[in-house]
Amino acid sequence: MNAARIVAAFDEFCNAFPQVRACYATKCNPDKDVLRVLRDAGSGFEVASVAEVRTLASIGVRPADLLFSNPVRARRQTREAALAGVYRFAVDSVEELFRVADEAPGSCVYVRLATGGGDSVVPSEGKFGVDAGTARELLRLARDLSLVPYGVTFHMGSQTLEPAALEGPLADVATLLAGLQRDGIRLEMVDIGGGFPAVYDEPVPSLALFGDVVSKRVAELPYPVEVYAEPGRCLVAEAGTFRCTVIGVARRPNGWFAHTDLGVFNGMMEVLETGGNLRYPVRDSRADERRRAFQVTGPTCDSQDTFARDVPLSEGLREGDVLSVGSTGAYTAAYASQFNGFPLPRVVVV
Repeated sequence: MNAARIVAAFDEFCNAFPQVRACYATKCNPDKDVLRVLRDAGSGFEVASVAEVRTLASIGVRPADLLFSNPVRARRQTREAALAGVYRFAVDSVEELFRVADEAPGSCVYVRLATGGGDSVVPSEGKFGVDAGTARELLRLARDLSLVPYGVTFHMGSQTLEPAALEGPLADVATLLAGLQRDGIRLEMVDIGGGFPAVYDEPVPSLALFGDVVSKRVAELPYPVEVYAEPGRCLVAEAGTFRCTVIGVARRPNGWFAHTDLGVFNGMMEVLETGGNLRYPVRDSRADERRRAFQVTGPTCDSQDTFARDVPLSEGLREGDVLSVGSTGAYTAAYASQFNGFPLPRVVVV
């Protein structure tokens, strides 16, 4: 992980969203050294578990400064987070509101709106969220439960490539704020979530284009609010490079295969999640002029363990050569398992 690249990405995000408070999505890459780099750059943080609260507290981030945006939690998660000092919790159901009222009385709650996520490369939406009318009912109920109706949030979908994906959710936010104002409730916060893209093997729209949509739509809201975002991938993906070793090369009936000590199950799971649509740039240490298309596979016995297809690598690629896989700073080491007994990747921040 390249620290300077993380800082540059954070600065780029802040410049693209000058009126937005960036709270890094800790789940994306929870390595403590990565978190320290973002802390020192001025980032806030969003969490999805008590374990993440504790990790951040261990490097000096106050729990009271965190957003807990996982909208459905076991009671213990809410209770222990509140005891640690977290006071802002996302919700998207009546049941969750009652749990927060029981376990973290008096807390601030923000409701998650549903989005389609149709423009995202990584399928991530559909599990959470309600429509604007239901969100209004939930925030009125929050007031009745002596919770603080604090805000509204949404997530446009991970690795979203269309800035216009923000238009619909922000229109719903405007509708919700106007309705709540008639109910005597004035929200303090709008959280535009994450999903902002990083560069993999092809260019992506600039963050400034997403920022332009947000600036325009926020200016049209019924009254001023604090605006937060939860960037993850766009801050750390391009800072990461996996270095792995070729453990064998084989010619099969369906082409040439390069077997490596890196695979889907110890870092490259998003390849399976996206059906191969997320393509990482790969290069090899041999750097021959003559190239050959390889299927790059992992070390496990699972036939799904292939993380790059039809990759042009050196024709003379052989055992012991090193591959560098770019843009691997997000959702890689965090997803890694020891399936088949193979080791977890080691994260080094330089």
